[in-house]
Amino acid sequence: MLKGKQSWVFANKPVILSSAAVGGPFEANGLLSDDFDLLHKDLWFEQDSYEKAHKLLLEEACNKAVEKANVEATNVQFLLAGDLINQMTPSNFAAETLGIPYLGVFGACSTSMEGLALASFIVNYGGAQYCLTGASSHNAAVEKQFRYPTEYGGQKPPTAQWTVTGAGVGLISNVGVGPHVTSATIGKVINMGLKDPFNMGGAMAPAAVDTMKAHFNDLSRDPSYYDLIVTGDLGEIGRQVSLDMLVEQGFAIQDQQYKDCGLLIYKKDQPVLAGGSGAGCSATVLYGHLLNEMRKGKLKRILVVATGALLSPLSFQQKESIPCIAHAVSIEMGGDS
Repeated sequence: MLKGKQSWVFANKPVILSSAAVGGPFEANGLLSDDFDLLHKDLWFEQDSYEKAHKLLLEEACNKAVEKANVEATNVQFLLAGDLINQMTPSNFAAETLGIPYLGVFGACSTSMEGLALASFIVNYGGAQYCLTGASSHNAAVEKQFRYPTEYGGQKPPTAQWTVTGAGVGLISNVGVGPHVTSATIGKVINMGLKDPFNMGGAMAPAAVDTMKAHFNDLSRDPSYYDLIVTGDLGEIGRQVSLDMLVEQGFAIQDQQYKDCGLLIYKKDQPVLAGGSGAGCSATVLYGHLLNEMRKGKLKRILVVATGALLSPLSFQQKESIPCIAHAVSIEMGGDS
């Protein structure tokens, strides 16, 4: 059901039947290593290119999620997934291997919640019984495309973020027990004219605020409804900017209630500068850590707001500013509304 201008409320409350997270060596040394289903020892994964390793991330996460749900992959109607590489090549090739009808989804680092919102919509209205959805990124592959190959050794400013090597996937269904997707708010493209690709958090913060405001207004809901509000990968800079903006605009969000996946995933002594980023950032934190916390009863209601910077190497080279977007999904244990 459409609620307000840009939100959906899912009356049938699709369940996240299972989830899985796969990561790389840097994530293995991070704060949330225990919440990953599989961690690789190096960035190559025994492949001959970083892009092939990236492809393997999504394949492994999908296979693990299906396995944990005790569902045959042939019974999954649709796969909704995406990544940051040109034309989502790793996701496309993974979909070929998996053999599941595929809808490629691109929202940069907001892809995880774009996919979850769409998969939940499909399941809620009877379009499928099982949908796999997720997102992935690979540090070396993404850095090579958007900045410099890591071997170049380019120096980065303190506002830059570390691209997560990881894939997070959820199996969404109309049957079963688990956390329920109760609503979603689809964001608008917001462009504040920023052009610095090394300050993604600052660029994306206004989009996160715009979507959160729409969510609260559309659903006539106070931020206190949620145990936790978590943004995708604003990092240290963007999280503080967005929190300040929300408070200035009259939304009483407590500092301890508002977290960011890019700050949750790594330890303080890891050299990630302003925090983690990448399409796999919010995906691994949600489909690993946060859902585990919900299943343990530590969280009942969360709002996940994944943010994306919709630039490309081409737009950057043509000196365009950075359009940004954020999508929000409400997840509740037990499906209470």
